[in-house]
Amino acid sequence: MAADAGLTRFYRLLSAAAVVGGLVLLWLVWRPATVSIPANVVVTAADTAGFRGYPLGAESAPVEIVEYADYQCPACQDFELVQFPDVKKQLIETGRVRWVYRDYPLDNPHPFARLAAHSAACADDQGRFWPQHALIYSGQGEWSVERDASGTFHDYAERNGLDLAKYDECMQSARHAGRIQASYEIGSRLGVNSTPTFLIGGRLYAGRQSSDALKQLVDSLAPVAAPAP
Repeated sequence: MAADAGLTRFYRLLSAAAVVGGLVLLWLVWRPATVSIPANVVVTAADTAGFRGYPLGAESAPVEIVEYADYQCPACQDFELVQFPDVKKQLIETGRVRWVYRDYPLDNPHPFARLAAHSAACADDQGRFWPQHALIYSGQGEWSVERDASGTFHDYAERNGLDLAKYDECMQSARHAGRIQASYEIGSRLGVNSTPTFLIGGRLYAGRQSSDALKQLVDSLAPVAAPAP
């Protein structure tokens, strides 16, 4: 009897080990592959053809603000979560500002900044840049401490309803590495050296800006007409 009980226990352990092994195998098969986006790539004409950043707002807006930012930069996240909602409501949705987001990844000390930028670029291919952009910034505290952030970005893509096969192919191919590098180089030539930095009316404004400060700048560049008496 004791031998039978021991044999039964052995088979139970063996079955449990097989189940666990099967689950591990499934995870290895289905998990998003690790992705690496190269830096300092040679920028080609195709990388920049027709691309001037990610716009938001009316093309007819009298003022354009270009934000150079890094997805892993805490000050950029703070601006995105605290100030940008008011900027969007007061300036973009009212037609006064055309907002353009451009990547300026600081690879050291932000190893996932370029990967995050590429995730947003792949979402842009499916018309979902701004939703992916929002999730990446709001989740910065989560993915920035991971050993590999690509899985978290894949989860964001799924939450945003992206075609995951197309998203994964885009990420694995590093299709937009040149676009990201081009934005970085353009910013550097303008004099950008920290994030966030804003290009407004031909001048650079470094550091996190408040929505009130940006509104004052816009007012100075394009005053609101006084109502007719």
